[in-house]
Amino acid sequence: MNIPLPFLRKKQNGQTGLSHGSPFNRGMLSMSDILAPPAVEVDFNHIKIGSKYFRTLFVSGYPRFVSANWLFPIISFDHTLDIAMFCYPIESGDVLSDLKRKIAEMEATVSGEASAGKVVDPGVQVALNDALSLQEELAKGAERFFQFSLAITIPADSLEELASVTKKVQSTLASLLIIAKPASLQMEDGFKSTMPIGQDRLMITRNMDTTSLATTFPFTSSELTANEGIMYGINEHNDSLIIFDRFTLENANSIVLGKSGGGKSFLVKLEALRSLMFGTEVIILDPESEYKALADTIGGEYVSFTYSSPIKINPFDLAGILEEGENELGAKILSLHSLMAVIMGELTPSEESILDRALVATYHQKGITPDPQTQTKEPPLMEDLYKVLVGMEDKEATGLGQRLERFIKGSLAGIFNQQSNFDLKNTFTVFSLKELEEALRPIAMHIILDYIWSKIKKDLRRRLLIVDEAWYLMKQKDSANFLLGIAKRARKYYLGLTTITQDVEDFLNSEYGKPIITNSSIQILLKQSPAAIDAIAKTFYLSEGEKHLLLSSDIGEGLFFAGPNHVAMRVIASPDEYQLITSKPEELLRMQGQKPVAPSQLPPTS
Repeated sequence: MNIPLPFLRKKQNGQTGLSHGSPFNRGMLSMSDILAPPAVEVDFNHIKIGSKYFRTLFVSGYPRFVSANWLFPIISFDHTLDIAMFCYPIESGDVLSDLKRKIAEMEATVSGEASAGKVVDPGVQVALNDALSLQEELAKGAERFFQFSLAITIPADSLEELASVTKKVQSTLASLLIIAKPASLQMEDGFKSTMPIGQDRLMITRNMDTTSLATTFPFTSSELTANEGIMYGINEHNDSLIIFDRFTLENANSIVLGKSGGGKSFLVKLEALRSLMFGTEVIILDPESEYKALADTIGGEYVSFTYSSPIKINPFDLAGILEEGENELGAKILSLHSLMAVIMGELTPSEESILDRALVATYHQKGITPDPQTQTKEPPLMEDLYKVLVGMEDKEATGLGQRLERFIKGSLAGIFNQQSNFDLKNTFTVFSLKELEEALRPIAMHIILDYIWSKIKKDLRRRLLIVDEAWYLMKQKDSANFLLGIAKRARKYYLGLTTITQDVEDFLNSEYGKPIITNSSIQILLKQSPAAIDAIAKTFYLSEGEKHLLLSSDIGEGLFFAGPNHVAMRVIASPDEYQLITSKPEELLRMQGQKPVAPSQLPPTS
């Protein structure tokens, strides 16, 4: 059934009005015309309004026993649902009269079967016991009687999605021994029943007493706090504290997504500072030198990764440990394949094969083989790989060597071609990449991450690894895959990976972005841009209200996800913490005793 929009007609007094008259008459539109969809189509088992499809389910069967808050799996379902519950009070006198008659019938049935020597139907016996118990409670006034109706409307963008979500909802309810059926031939009434107008058009009810009805109360506490851990912020719902120890979850990984200036680094600095009090070692990859002041104040080690820096890291380093079932040299060569793909660009299968032979030969020249006893020897350098490639006297091998040449003899010589002279000893270590060219940052981040990963495997302790501006790594398939590998294996080494990015849309569209999110037990969404909000909402199953919250939130406000639960959060810091971690230029100038220059005082640009 299609319901078209009303046309305009001209009234006799010269004014305009609405009717289903001629479409050629002119007049004024009413608010209902503006808000109304282009058409409403009511089908056998769904309703279509505009481009959206809807299907309403009604609950027809309940189990004998339910636990408190049994509706929670549906309330927290990972798809938008419209749920309507109707409660109708019934006079206790009428109920007692009907109950007395029903008890008499069941007693007669039980007595008749017993007299005939038959086994009494256990279902009848159980129903009789329940009825007698309810009769006693009603007579004492301890219980009241109600009729309860429950309807669920499922929205979807296509019939395929509607069918899929319907099956999931029915399966979820079936796991609770609750039977839900589509309101076939009554889809319009079902849809209207779940609209916020308080009208039950289906009237499919179930008898319930006060205690049973109380278990349907759908709201759970919005508190998200634990007995241990650090404070992340204030719960916007009820001003309670959000306290969590990420290492108590299934994994200690977290991801922070938000637009530039939304407070991502502020939140992560605060978490790192507070984590130090619990004996957690913190390692940070800092592309923009945002953590220097914090590292200097708390006695951390700040490593600036530049051409002139005396600190060097050799990407060919081995962890020097033997793990059962793991080939350390093989794992390192695989890691170097990823690094070389970042340095050289995409490689053909033939070039991959040549590079693999060259890497094995490079280590072999230093006496390093798959035998763990040889893997403590001094590792080769990138220059050794270059010499092996050039010495192969193969056109493709020579081409690979030429791609490495600028790191050996060219403008980038000395950055990645020296033995490592640094060790992770400080409990707060920051690797800064600000002085490197933007094109070199993904390479440096990959090398530093690989070095950190080797050290983490060698010395097991509670650590946080913070990768700021992770979108640098997500640009390259191999470096993105390397970051995902750390996310998947971090738990094994008592490591919590924190991934931060402002390039949310590209991160989510990457084939490695979503797996990193799903491998993070804590997910924090701060202020988002309109361009990214739809992708965010689809990934995290956000409601319209939550989308609006992320678009309109202030700095340091957003959503905090921990496992299956989430709340709105506001990040707060003490005055002393704020001075340590703020990155606002005007605040930094003020703390340095300088006044920010007003725009009118700036010199002319031309």
